[in-house]
Amino acid sequence: MNTQSLKNAIVLAEKLNFTRAAEELNIVQPALSRQIRQLEDHIGALLFKRDKRNVRITPAGQYFIKESKKLLAQLEIVVKKTAHIHHGQAGEIRIGFTHSIMQTILPEILKTINDQIPGIRTVLREMNNRDQYLALQQNELDIGFATNPMVPLNLKSKVLHIDNFVVLLPDHHPVDINNYENFSVFSNEEFIFPSVADGPNYVHILESICIDAGFTPKIVHETDSASTGFRLVEAGLGISLEPISSLHGHEFPIKSIELKNIKQKAKLTMMWNPDREPEYIQLFALLKNWTVH
Repeated sequence: MNTQSLKNAIVLAEKLNFTRAAEELNIVQPALSRQIRQLEDHIGALLFKRDKRNVRITPAGQYFIKESKKLLAQLEIVVKKTAHIHHGQAGEIRIGFTHSIMQTILPEILKTINDQIPGIRTVLREMNNRDQYLALQQNELDIGFATNPMVPLNLKSKVLHIDNFVVLLPDHHPVDINNYENFSVFSNEEFIFPSVADGPNYVHILESICIDAGFTPKIVHETDSASTGFRLVEAGLGISLEPISSLHGHEFPIKSIELKNIKQKAKLTMMWNPDREPEYIQLFALLKNWTVH
């Protein structure tokens, strides 16, 4: 079994037709049929069911194709990084992030990386917390950035910055910084929250701010985009909670009240798989000592 046999099986799984798959691979159809049979014999499992008219992938084949794609993607990364090391190049890092992180600390982090490690290429993927956990564990990401993540035990993490939360209000809202006393004043308000899929621990923290004030929030809109949340608040469709640094650079006509006297804080957190550290010694040394400027 070699990488080409894996690629052949993947193409056949996509085409579900030996003739079209062979044309895609630029080989003759009998050769492809023979290679697939040899692959199945080697594995000891039937990957495809075929008759004179149809080709169908088996449950074993579905699993094999899914994992083969991961293996080939990982091999490509290994080959690229090996070449980068050989030529003394900085290489490439894959970074996952949530909306609020991009609006807060990530641009400064990226600038620091580019200044300190010239030539490094970054691939950025906007992802919710759960997807980042999985991608880090499967080596599809090198670093993840999230707010208040529930970090799995096999990953490492570092809190890079702690923010106070702010409550965001429409410009015409009767409560402002001058007459605000405590969060219970918002007990009858409608709230705009992130989706639970974006990060259940983060949503739980936002809910706990309300619960500590004596009420359960009435959530009328869900969005994983901070800028969308700003727009909804501006339109008077509800109020929301954000880390204070999410407001950096925004120009929406809304007002905010910093919640200084609550126990809940926004913890802007870096996550990584410790297995990746030897490949990026300079990068992780830089990030472990990074602080917000």
